[in-house]
Amino acid sequence: MAVIELDGGAIGAEEVGREHDALPIIFLHGVGSTKAVWRPQLVHFGKKRRAIAFDYPGYGESAPRHGADRDEFARAILQAMDALGIERAHICGLSLGGVIAIAIAHLEPDRVASLILADSFAVHPDGQAIHDRSVAASRAMAMRDLAEARAPLLLGSAASEALKAEVIDTMATIDPEAYRLGAAAVWLADQRDRAAAVNAPALVLFGTEDTITPPALSSELARLIPGARLASVDGAGHLANIEQPAAFNMAVDLFLAMNEPRP
Repeated sequence: MAVIELDGGAIGAEEVGREHDALPIIFLHGVGSTKAVWRPQLVHFGKKRRAIAFDYPGYGESAPRHGADRDEFARAILQAMDALGIERAHICGLSLGGVIAIAIAHLEPDRVASLILADSFAVHPDGQAIHDRSVAASRAMAMRDLAEARAPLLLGSAASEALKAEVIDTMATIDPEAYRLGAAAVWLADQRDRAAAVNAPALVLFGTEDTITPPALSSELARLIPGARLASVDGAGHLANIEQPAAFNMAVDLFLAMNEPRP
């Protein structure tokens, strides 16, 4: 793990595979996670390419940026990419990470080789209500109590107790103010126009048991993005990448094989 010092404050990063020449892949976490959620992907994809997971401002090892919105999160990731010498990369985001990935594609489309958007959406029909509940809960409860209440809703039926405990432990470490900024960034998003303007290859993945962002929202997102592919991760809930890492990684591998830029 590393901390990248930027003008706007430090950004936490974890990187594997720096010695490889293939185009890098960037991983962006959800509102209740940190970069730690991507370790199964860092190990897998780091065997062939640079694989980097970042913390958003205020999350994990990143310094807070008070009042940051989704575009500020996106700019922080772009600045961290600059600091690591990454001009262009595949961008893989889950939930909030998918929202930030679309924002990156909007702000600097030439930096995006492809998008992998997992358990995400362009706009959530219940976004305002989910946001309001999330903010109220983060003010009324300790983050560990909120995590314990939230974890069963995030995971599919096959998730183990060990995985549930891991999800709770990670969410419990999140600063409440950062969580509230993340909640606004994801649940209040309406990026339908941005999604329709994406000009990079895109894969939309969804867990078949996701009740937070139901599969219909992934289908809608795939329809909005020109030429996007839609694929399911069977038996996964909202955290498909850690619930079914082998299936998730295989789907991304196949997509990258079809969309890797030629030298």
